[in-house]
Amino acid sequence: MKLLAVDTSGPVCGVAILTEDGIRHECAVMNHKTHSVNLLPMIDNAFQSTGLTIQDMDRLAVVVGPGSFTGVRLGVSTVKGLAHGAGKPCVAVNALEAMAAGISGFSGVVCPIQDARAGQVYGAAFSAGENRPNRLMADTPMKVEDYVAEISRFGDRFLFLGDGMPVHRQKLQTLLGGCCRVRAAASGVPAPGSSGVPCVAGDGNG
Repeated sequence: MKLLAVDTSGPVCGVAILTEDGIRHECAVMNHKTHSVNLLPMIDNAFQSTGLTIQDMDRLAVVVGPGSFTGVRLGVSTVKGLAHGAGKPCVAVNALEAMAAGISGFSGVVCPIQDARAGQVYGAAFSAGENRPNRLMADTPMKVEDYVAEISRFGDRFLFLGDGMPVHRQKLQTLLGGCCRVRAAASGVPAPGSSGVPCVAGDGNG
């Protein structure tokens, strides 16, 4: 399977091309330009760098949130337009599941969180699965303290990632102590290629 994955749901604009052999191309940009300026050139560059075309894709995937309403709308409309023009199916990917799909080698509870402001996060919880993460709780907006109480039902080792991680890192570490780990990745954001993992590994419904 060949797949084009797009993520404009957060501060980073991401594009990736995946095949059965893994990630063929991956690019993430966070600059002073808007996603609307970056996205189409990034898609063009992805095809040029791999020597593939949209006609070579079996499906197109786009992150549909949770995230920025404007960003999600841009990504969805762009991918739907490309898919319609090329006669290809497009599938929706959940942003939090895509973050969890990018984690390997951790046996505890994976906790992707997005900052929802006012001391809240939009979060979920997953455990490692054979092909894709196993969801432990639904995407839910809640106070950080309530979120920690909820995830504590699932284990005693937690890995946090997402744009909410640097914002709430100190509070999470205070509440959880040595049980808390954070992903040491730039800005705490997922790699664009992880947005396509749920589609390649499963039914692609995000």
